[in-house]
Amino acid sequence: MSRDKDKSKSGWIGVDLDGTLAYYDKWRGIEHVGDPIKLMCDRVRGWLTEGKEVKIFTARVTKPKNTIRDGGAQIRAVKAPIEAFCVKEFGVVLEITNVKDFQLIELWDDRAVQVARNTGKKEIWNAWDEGYEKALKDY
Repeated sequence: MSRDKDKSKSGWIGVDLDGTLAYYDKWRGIEHVGDPIKLMCDRVRGWLTEGKEVKIFTARVTKPKNTIRDGGAQIRAVKAPIEAFCVKEFGVVLEITNVKDFQLIELWDDRAVQVARNTGKKEIWNAWDEGYEKALKDY
């Protein structure tokens, strides 16, 4: 089945938070979400207008290791500023996850490298390649 046909199925689009949807330069604590990245926020608004399901895909909601069971309070504390960001930017709270599933149709992330299906071959250039600064100037 072609990729275009795959994308026509219902599913969700994952968007990384730090460095993709919101500006990130260093860790500033769970309560801090950087300024919105306009191009990406506009893209998400467009998807939402089209009726597409969009989820925030972030490592921030990874369950902490070796913590005392707190009834989910720690995860709720991590999600609260992200939810506030969503309401401010999109008018709704988007689901927040760190888990891929079979309904994920696209993942937008500043750290991801696309691999051609069933080949193991890198499909597109990524931000860590040489010439990154030059490419940005040419863009």
